[in-house]
Amino acid sequence: MAEFRYRVIDPAGRGREGRIAARDREEAGRVLQDRRLFVVDCIALSPDEPRPRAPALIALSRPRRQRLSARELALFTRQLSTLTQVSPLEEALRTVARQSEAAHVRRIIGHVQSGILEGRRLALALALEPASFPPLYRAMIAAGESAGSLPEILDRLAALLERQAEVRGKLIATLAYPLVLALVALLVVAALMIWVVPRVVEQFDTVGQQLPLLTRIVITLSDLAANWWWLGLAITGALAFGAVHLLRLAGPRLTFDGWLLRVPLIGRLVRDLHAARFARTLGTMVASRLPLVEGLELTLPTIHNRVLAGATQMLATQVRGGGSLSGALRSCGLFPPLLVYLVASGESSGRLDLMLERAADYLEREFDRFTATAMALLEPAIIVVMGAVVALIILAILLPILQLQQLTGA
Repeated sequence: MAEFRYRVIDPAGRGREGRIAARDREEAGRVLQDRRLFVVDCIALSPDEPRPRAPALIALSRPRRQRLSARELALFTRQLSTLTQVSPLEEALRTVARQSEAAHVRRIIGHVQSGILEGRRLALALALEPASFPPLYRAMIAAGESAGSLPEILDRLAALLERQAEVRGKLIATLAYPLVLALVALLVVAALMIWVVPRVVEQFDTVGQQLPLLTRIVITLSDLAANWWWLGLAITGALAFGAVHLLRLAGPRLTFDGWLLRVPLIGRLVRDLHAARFARTLGTMVASRLPLVEGLELTLPTIHNRVLAGATQMLATQVRGGGSLSGALRSCGLFPPLLVYLVASGESSGRLDLMLERAADYLEREFDRFTATAMALLEPAIIVVMGAVVALIILAILLPILQLQQLTGA
């Protein structure tokens, strides 16, 4: 019996390392796969080889290597899906690498290609670059290789990634104009308060009359903005820094995510967006013949809301115990009723993948309609608020002038 050191990915997407005794590398790999682990490396050890030490401080301080962005991953998958239908896998990878203009993309794909040349399966070769190819992606590739339908799985993966990129692009495009409009409004108001108001107010210093209340309030705010702007920026930066670090803790992040789901309108928007992503991802994995429980566990790293991630973990536990997915979704109470209904229909008809895709399509259309309506109302609201603030500043300047005219006329 020989001893092998291995690195694997568990169903939750966490990396693990250890040692295993087996007759050869193939047997070690089979044992690890029977444990539902995705093998990254399995290296034979000599009897006197020391156990691996913790990484040195200098190694931990090295900068992270670049990884594929979401757009680059979608493009790579689509190109590989097309090329694998007409050429061998190694040649397809070489062609994709040559077509890329980015050096880091060529390096990552070249590393994967080297793994193929060493005799690894594609899923294991992709595991050489875990930052670029997440566990869910590699699990679907492994399922396609096992079923002998890799081009079909790559095509489904490409469609999934492209749809996610499309939804992300729509969200960014929808938010871009209101954000720019709000920023311009803030800059205009700041310029008025810092530079315009103080110079106008200087004209009233020698009047000897008490200024109107609105004018005094605006002058006070202008003095604060002109003399203490740096303190405001410091306080804002400190609050943002503290909030970011606080949300990295499990307890506060869980509380915040739960509160976010209870906020009117925003909570429903977040819930439906996560439900659409969950349904589309799970539908793609079910269509790829990946086991349902394994698919549920592999979706966990893609869910950023901790409450919804905990609910998904509960779904996996109930399904593993023999329950139905629709029953688990219904008992959870955090997913849209439409998703529960379509999943139940899919389970009864044996077309769960199709019903999940339809649920994702409907939820994404509802998300598009909701965001379009919300942004259509938000844009004029920003303009109205900006106009009201500017009008108050102008009124604060005009009131002393009108007061002086009344005094002069008297």
